[in-house]
Amino acid sequence: MPELLEPLPPLTSFSHGAGCGCKLGSRELAAALAGLTLPGDENLLVGTETRDDAAVYRVSDDLALVVTADFFTPIVDDPETFGAIAATNALSDVWAMGGRPAVCLNLVGFPRERLPLEVLQRILAAGAAVAQDAGAVVAGGHSIDDPELKYGLSVVGTVHPDRVVRNSTASAGDLLYLTKPIGTGLVSTAIKRGAAPDAAVDAAVAAMRTLNRDAAEAMLEAGAGAATDVTGFGLLGHLNELAAASGLAASLDAAAVPLLPEARALAERGLSPGGSRRNLEAASAYTDFGGADEPTRLLLADAQTSGGLLVAIAPARAAALEEALAGRGVPVHRVGALGAGTAGAIAVTA
Repeated sequence: MPELLEPLPPLTSFSHGAGCGCKLGSRELAAALAGLTLPGDENLLVGTETRDDAAVYRVSDDLALVVTADFFTPIVDDPETFGAIAATNALSDVWAMGGRPAVCLNLVGFPRERLPLEVLQRILAAGAAVAQDAGAVVAGGHSIDDPELKYGLSVVGTVHPDRVVRNSTASAGDLLYLTKPIGTGLVSTAIKRGAAPDAAVDAAVAAMRTLNRDAAEAMLEAGAGAATDVTGFGLLGHLNELAAASGLAASLDAAAVPLLPEARALAERGLSPGGSRRNLEAASAYTDFGGADEPTRLLLADAQTSGGLLVAIAPARAAALEEALAGRGVPVHRVGALGAGTAGAIAVTA
């Protein structure tokens, strides 16, 4: 095993990308899944059909399991911070479905010849601490020798079968709320290039380490119609999935979308990851950008890591959602609405 190096080499140097920006693009994934037929099961309440955040499987009349997995390459250089962000990101899928995380397994790719095992210990410890804070437990996992460092979790949560929150159940007229600022893809790219302002890094890390538990509790209390979390496909990509699954079109107010500090400046400098540019290329097929400039387009397509929840709710319940979010200290940002039109189409107002 290699000896512990002080200081450690940047963890972001062990990856070709960063965070959820390493995901296959939505069009690539669709092509890979095209023609794939999976066996059906009447107890599988949510599968692959609507590209939702997690699978949901009913085990009894009052209990269903929410099952997900998420892992990625380093988005920051500090082992503890990387472990905490990766665990927070993986847990988010369960909350987006209205569930509660219960048990987790570690997923690890580790460059054993290039990094000391102490680095892995620090990553795993941070991830386990986040899971414990979320009310879940890490019960084991799987590791492989990998030239690229990777970490994440598979997570099993619980939910009542009648209380699952899907991305396919929004209604025309629903308002859209986003619970975290965007821009983590831009910031992570700037970190890899040594060009990230301290304020941007601090704000991005704080957002990515924030659990979506409070936001999920607020949306359940208010009676949200649908939800998803915003991760690797960017705000546009995940909004498209929600709108398409619900058979609706969406309008998005770009000026109302919250941004991380310096995110727009980084977009103006072109410090956008490849994953975000693939997102933007895909979004051009279903998005009318109107007068939005190129930096705005990049921001709306920016691949997010451990992003917020995108919640659709009826206007009559919007005040209750705003009150529930604010009461839990979650920022309140109304960013758009859903209505009749071509399923999945998005109209951006600048």
